[in-house]
Amino acid sequence: MTESNMRDPAIRVVLLPRDTNRHGTIFGGIILSYIDLAGATEVAKTTRQRIVTVALKEVIFKAPVMVGEPVSFYTKTTKVGTSSVSVHVDVEVMRGHEVIKVTEADMTFVVVDEHGQATPIIHNLP
Repeated sequence: MTESNMRDPAIRVVLLPRDTNRHGTIFGGIILSYIDLAGATEVAKTTRQRIVTVALKEVIFKAPVMVGEPVSFYTKTTKVGTSSVSVHVDVEVMRGHEVIKVTEADMTFVVVDEHGQATPIIHNLP
């Protein structure tokens, strides 16, 4: 059993025909948008302040996602700075009895004020 099977995903979605590319598989941009959403969901465990995505490191699509497959986005906070939070996201599908890693990404979010300027993190209360 993999580590991701022992924890709950930040989000899980089932993608539809409208989300496909011309080859009939799920468009990579759709997956990227859910990676961003999953990362933001993880950051919300640290702070409820306004955040922006400032970096998304290399994303390599390792396997296609088919219409109707549940796609799980597992997240882990890897670093908390003064005004930034780094998150790792693993994206997996279950195909039969096999877990397929679709892609993964490392992201950085920054907490910003109402003017869009970086501001120190105020941590959530336990």
